[in-house]
Amino acid sequence: MCTTRLSLIEKYLMAKGILCVIDFTEPSKDALRCAVSLAKKLNDPLSILFTYRLLQPMEGEAVKMKKQIELDALKKFSDLEKEFLSDAGVAYDFKTEVGFLTDRVKEHAKKIKIDFLVVGKKLNTLQKQSIEELVENLNRPLIIVP
Repeated sequence: MCTTRLSLIEKYLMAKGILCVIDFTEPSKDALRCAVSLAKKLNDPLSILFTYRLLQPMEGEAVKMKKQIELDALKKFSDLEKEFLSDAGVAYDFKTEVGFLTDRVKEHAKKIKIDFLVVGKKLNTLQKQSIEELVENLNRPLIIVP
């Protein structure tokens, strides 16, 4: 039984990376600031994720809407990049993805084996139910920044 526990701990310690979910609000900027600091201290790479729902109001507009949302997100991220990441000395990447936040985070947790998930307490796209879902299904520490 001890061997199994050690094995699980070793697997957990081998995980690398921090995932920070943002929506470009002030609370998510605070979460990003925290994630950058943590990534720097742990020498972990940082993945920054912006998720959005794509509701198609009229036929044929979904692709145009998706491109506009992603273009706006890249522009906003560019500002955050200058403010928080340019001189931080942290490896990072930024992704925009369509879908439910919980589903997207779970997929990223499978791909990049995150050490921590960092979110702002008042993230617009994250409801209380989603935080509970993340805690139950992620099996990684969740840092909620006030």
